[in-house]
Amino acid sequence: MFLFTKSKPKPNLPPSLRNSLPVIGHLHLMKRPYHRKLLSFARSLGNAPIIHLRLGQRQTYVVSSRAIAEECFTKNDIVFANRPVLMINKHLGYNATHMVGASYGDHWRSLRRITAADIFSSMRLSMFLYISKDEIRRLLLRLYRDSLHGFVEMKSLFTNLAFNNIIRTIAGKRYYEEAKLARHLVSEAMAGDSGRNPADYLSFLRLFTDSEARIKDVAHRFDAFLQKLVDEKRAEK
Repeated sequence: MFLFTKSKPKPNLPPSLRNSLPVIGHLHLMKRPYHRKLLSFARSLGNAPIIHLRLGQRQTYVVSSRAIAEECFTKNDIVFANRPVLMINKHLGYNATHMVGASYGDHWRSLRRITAADIFSSMRLSMFLYISKDEIRRLLLRLYRDSLHGFVEMKSLFTNLAFNNIIRTIAGKRYYEEAKLARHLVSEAMAGDSGRNPADYLSFLRLFTDSEARIKDVAHRFDAFLQKLVDEKRAEK
C-alpha cells in the first residue's frame, strides 16, 4: 500500500555551510571572536551577502552586506523587530515584557512612549545633568591619581561611571555598595548567558545543566536589590 502526500516545496534558503551535524547543526563551528568567525563563514561561501546557519533548533541568518543590512533596518524593520525568547529574558526580563526583551507590538510601543517621555526627554536629562558632571569630575580625579602610579585600567573606571550614574539617578544618593552590587549582578547575569547559553539552542540541555537555576537565582537577587531601592524611596516620602 502506498500513501501519496503532497510534498512541501523546499524553502529557498540562502547558502549554508555543508558541515552541519545532526541535532546541533553548526553550533560546533562557533568560536570566539564570533564576528570574525561569521565573516570567515561568509568568505568561505564566496563572500555571500546572506548565509543560513542552523544553531541547534534555531534557524539563523547572517547578513554581511551593508546594503542588505540597511534594507533590513529601514524597509523591513518591523519584520525584524521581534526578539528571540531566551532563557535570560524569561526569568530576568519578566517573561520578555520589558522594553529590551519585548517583541514589537502595542506593549513595546507603550513602553517606548513612557521611556521617551519620562526617562530620556530633554527635561529629564537636564534634571540629572549635575549627576553626570559630578561623576565625570570624580572619574577625572581618580584617573589623575591612579596615573601617577603607572598603568590605569580604563574599562573598570568607565563601568563604575555608568553604574554610579544609574544608581544616583534611581536612588538619589551615591551608594557605592549598591552600585558595586548592581554591577556584579549584571555581570553575573550576562556572563555566558546573553545569547550564548547552549540551552537556548538545544532545549533538552535544561535537564542536564544548572543554567536555568543559576539565572533564576540571579533574578531573585536582582528583584530583592530593586525592591530595597523602592522601599528606601518610599520611606523618604
